[in-house]
Amino acid sequence: MKRASLAAALAVVMVFGSASAGRASDEEGSRDLLPFSRQIAVDGTVRGTVAGSLESSAVAAGVPTPVMQEALQAFATSIDLGREVRDGDRFHVRYEQTFTIEGEPIGAGRVLWAELRTAAKGTIAIHRYRTRDRVERFWLANGQAVSPPAIRLPVETVSISSGFGLRADPFGKPTPPPTAGKSGAMGGPLRTPPALPPGLKPGTITGQAPLSSYAGASAYGRPSAGLSSYSGPSTGSLQPAPRAPRALFMHEGIDLVAPTGTPVHAAADGVVIGAAPNGRYGNWIRIDHAGRLATVYGHLSAFAPGIAPGTEVARGELIGFVGNTGRSTAPHLHFELLVGGKPVNPIAHPEAKRTQMRSPELERFRKQVARSLAERAREAAVAASYGR
Repeated sequence: MKRASLAAALAVVMVFGSASAGRASDEEGSRDLLPFSRQIAVDGTVRGTVAGSLESSAVAAGVPTPVMQEALQAFATSIDLGREVRDGDRFHVRYEQTFTIEGEPIGAGRVLWAELRTAAKGTIAIHRYRTRDRVERFWLANGQAVSPPAIRLPVETVSISSGFGLRADPFGKPTPPPTAGKSGAMGGPLRTPPALPPGLKPGTITGQAPLSSYAGASAYGRPSAGLSSYSGPSTGSLQPAPRAPRALFMHEGIDLVAPTGTPVHAAADGVVIGAAPNGRYGNWIRIDHAGRLATVYGHLSAFAPGIAPGTEVARGELIGFVGNTGRSTAPHLHFELLVGGKPVNPIAHPEAKRTQMRSPELERFRKQVARSLAERAREAAVAASYGR
């Protein structure tokens, strides 16, 4: 796009090193080493079907390829750049580049802020900001860090059928014997419990959900003393015999609905502690991570090649496939997060969330964002006055 040249001319801010007009002749040879910085704003539209990527469109609009790399990585944490950025989506990039006094670029520039307006996910903006700890990084416009959380969910499309917490046994049957050293709602045909897989401590792999049952749910954990659910009528002269009370159990993970065969990925870097059939969990994997964290994956239809105790895995690496094995009524993934061996809510735990900026830092950041938007608006008004 040729509009970039006009936008660049309007957005230029030059900062020259100190130099006097009367510089001696023997110093003139070093003038090409004195740098200055320029901020350049570029607007554009993603075009084309084959070459219509954000990167190629930004380069065509005048943003050097090396400049965009960090920004592309930042955007990729919030949107799939390959599938969700489409023809007609618009972008704005403001970047800073250092030049010699002769106008030759020095090193790679850096994006100060960028905005992507998409049909798929709306507007996503990233802003470079230095916090009070003097660490400079990209942040989303709402004050969330661009860097992903330490723990990711193990499937790409998230649909939670049962959360973390108390619930009734979805099988609606009396509590059967425990498996793998745990008490809890079991159901299904009785069978000899398998040997405890390596690394699994009795009573530690367990999860939080609303007080409800769900057709695609599984039952885990331990019964809650003194709690039961009853669904008989409360009024009327003719009352049928009440049903037996149903014990409430602690669901110590979350159930993620997905078709059988859906890829399951490691939530973080770690070491596989166990990968084997495990009672109610069906095909089960446990991975230990840094910081006393561990994750558990249940009901898998199969394990990925090479997944075995002792295997090191990277965040996002394929470890298995969604299934319906174990004590389950429909295909889904049972996912647990353990901290020091104790189950916590995988959705609410800080390690599963992006870092959120807090006041007064958040107020300072919002002011910087407001200044950036106002600057772009002024430049757009000037450009409009030139009839472009």
